[in-house]
Amino acid sequence: MVLLIVSVASVKTYAQISVGVSVNIAPPVLPTYTQPPCPVDGYLWTPGYWAYDQDGGYYWVPGVWVSPPAVGYLWTPGYWGYDGAVYVYHEGYWGHHIGFYGGVNYGYGYVGTGYVGGRWAGNSFQYNTAVVNVNNTVVHNTYINKTVVNNVTVNNNSFNGPGGVAAKPQPQERAAEKENHIQPTSDQITHRQVAVKDQSQFAKNNNGHPTTAAMNKVNGSRFTPEGNNARSFSRSNVNNNPGKPRPSESTDHPVSNQPRPVNNQPRPEGNQPRPVNQQRARTPQRQVPARHQAAQHRERQR
Repeated sequence: MVLLIVSVASVKTYAQISVGVSVNIAPPVLPTYTQPPCPVDGYLWTPGYWAYDQDGGYYWVPGVWVSPPAVGYLWTPGYWGYDGAVYVYHEGYWGHHIGFYGGVNYGYGYVGTGYVGGRWAGNSFQYNTAVVNVNNTVVHNTYINKTVVNNVTVNNNSFNGPGGVAAKPQPQERAAEKENHIQPTSDQITHRQVAVKDQSQFAKNNNGHPTTAAMNKVNGSRFTPEGNNARSFSRSNVNNNPGKPRPSESTDHPVSNQPRPVNNQPRPEGNQPRPVNQQRARTPQRQVPARHQAAQHRERQR
């Protein structure tokens, strides 16, 4: 059973919490992966998560560094929560404060509550390199605060509820939920659309271990869970109808390797080659019978 719950928010800035797809199957556990370095000063980390496609099931959207929609905004990740009957996905959002994201420990600053991977200082974002990875050649606003990683329970639970994370919103998180928010940016939407077209990202194909676990930016370099460069996003992995077989995978209409039959039907008359002109045969001379020749000879002797 799959239920679609449509969000009532349609404007860019909104105060409601957007609720997405609901299913009766829990998402897989979160994969462990290495964070790629921040490639651009001012980009913020958005952790990877399991999204759901009605045809293909759960698929992994890689963690990625993105540009925030405006100065001073922070990202509250989305999360899956069990409501007593189904697992409901609560969409993430941008806001001036971090809201509730189910108590899920996404890592790299998102330890289950709040964000300890960095902070805004005026118009600049400062990165806590005790928690996040940055490219020091382009990112210089950094600090180190190792105390924020103490007393953090490390697990791979991907949802809130029985069998997952047992957490409830704190007062400051409830207050953040009531503030005006900005929906995921167009880059974030594109990032998810690319992931759903890659069959290797689906849990049914990778057993919960996606090949591309993280990216340094949208449409940028792809990295394996170990932090190595993943294969480029190729057309062979693209399926514009996720969850449905590609033409090459279908057995209903196999491709034949037999040669095409030759058409042995005669050509139409109009397509026949023009005949070669031949010389007309000479008319043979008339032969005179032998008895007539003898009579003519006697006549001349008279």
